[in-house]
Amino acid sequence: MKIKLCGLRRIQDIAAVNAFPPDYAGFVFAPSRRQVSPQDAAALTARLHPAILPVGVFVDEPLDSLEQAVQTANLAVIQLHGGETEEYIRQVRVRCPGKEIWKAVRVQDQNSILQALRLGTDKLLLDSFSPHLAGGTGQTADWQKIAQTSIPIPFLLAGGLDETNLEQAIQQVSPWGVDLSSGVETDGAKDPEKIRRIIQLIRAL
Repeated sequence: MKIKLCGLRRIQDIAAVNAFPPDYAGFVFAPSRRQVSPQDAAALTARLHPAILPVGVFVDEPLDSLEQAVQTANLAVIQLHGGETEEYIRQVRVRCPGKEIWKAVRVQDQNSILQALRLGTDKLLLDSFSPHLAGGTGQTADWQKIAQTSIPIPFLLAGGLDETNLEQAIQQVSPWGVDLSSGVETDGAKDPEKIRRIIQLIRAL
């Protein structure tokens, strides 16, 4: 089971994930309380354990600034959370060769997943639906709709996951990976003890 912890923005966040390493660390470049600049992200990824792959989270980012952020922060994965099209994704592949591209889906129904599959990304990230937010809502996704959908590429489950529901979510949905943010926070900041417990819980499954 792959693990991504998202929304890292402080030096102490990096220390916490280095101590109990996930597979991926996410940095949010879109407007959000967890937003970081490419320069700040570069300072953080430079301290990241080399086994942890840095992921950049973008929402309808202009291609020039996305390319610059990927290069500046030395990102391994580009995670797209907006209304990005198949053509946009083709352009990202040209501009950022060798980088994985993930598409986040706010799951309303099975069709929303099937439409995302046509975009040609490497993986999907299946999140809860909100009409107002592109992600980071803290609400759980519709696990039943996801479990009933045939998804031929690897996908991560996101949305409201924490140590109280993680095992149930994994059993019901069987994702390739899981993505947590608020589930490893206390008072809006990453909590090293929650990170430790979550990592140990998932690794023991």
